[in-house]
Amino acid sequence: MTIENQKYKDTVFRKLFHDKERLLELYNGVNHSNYDNPDDLEITTLEGNTFLNMKNDLSFIIDYELSLYEHQSTPCPNIPLRNLEYVASIYRNLITIEETYKTKKLDIPTPRFITFYNGAVKMEDEKIYKLSDLFYKSTDSPELELIVRVININEGHNKELMDDCKTLKEYSIFVAKVRKCIKEDKSNVKAAITRAVDECINENILKDFLLENREEVIEMGVLGYNAEKHLQVIQDESFDTVFDLYEWLFDNDRVSDAKRASKDRKFRKQLLEEYASASKNE
Repeated sequence: MTIENQKYKDTVFRKLFHDKERLLELYNGVNHSNYDNPDDLEITTLEGNTFLNMKNDLSFIIDYELSLYEHQSTPCPNIPLRNLEYVASIYRNLITIEETYKTKKLDIPTPRFITFYNGAVKMEDEKIYKLSDLFYKSTDSPELELIVRVININEGHNKELMDDCKTLKEYSIFVAKVRKCIKEDKSNVKAAITRAVDECINENILKDFLLENREEVIEMGVLGYNAEKHLQVIQDESFDTVFDLYEWLFDNDRVSDAKRASKDRKFRKQLLEEYASASKNE
């Protein structure tokens, strides 16, 4: 089986929690609640069917709250901006533009933004990303704000949540096994992921899910590994470029510019363009 040509490359996390029972279990674990009817969930996940072709990982409404769940294997402070686009699209699906012009106040579900992180880069149990942190000009009272709670779901983190959500705990173990097997056999990633899947099945970890979706999970694992490697290369190259910039600034006695660039991203971007131009002329 291959999913190389699909417009949207699914992830194991998304497919696992696309099931309403597992999704409700995850919601209860995160919110310390005890809802027991999966049909109470109204799924609002964007599937790319609108003219904006927008897709998110998971979103749903329960008890007048709109939860947007994202999954990440690399740290990304820009996730509030993505969530802003997602939530706007979801509200547009729920409420027509004509309704917003009416004089009667609309009641809309309260949004909650959660990102589940299981990357290899170390991170604390929880982290907060804010849309206002991305603003060029900082302000003490932003007129537009969106707050994302990032939860580390790697093994050894957030024990209480893992104990409350068995599926999430088993997913964490599965990811750890995949990483371990790949580390032991980087020459054949597909074989390594296959071994991790089979070990989990034998140890009753996500057994039913993996038996039902074995081949697809293996393919998604290979695609996910390649994507993660690609992102890491981009990040490493960006780091090297910025490092070279600061070295160039110090060599040219531009210490004040280096200090300003460390705090001002717009100014740093200008310096990177200047550095790139200077490097071509050398």
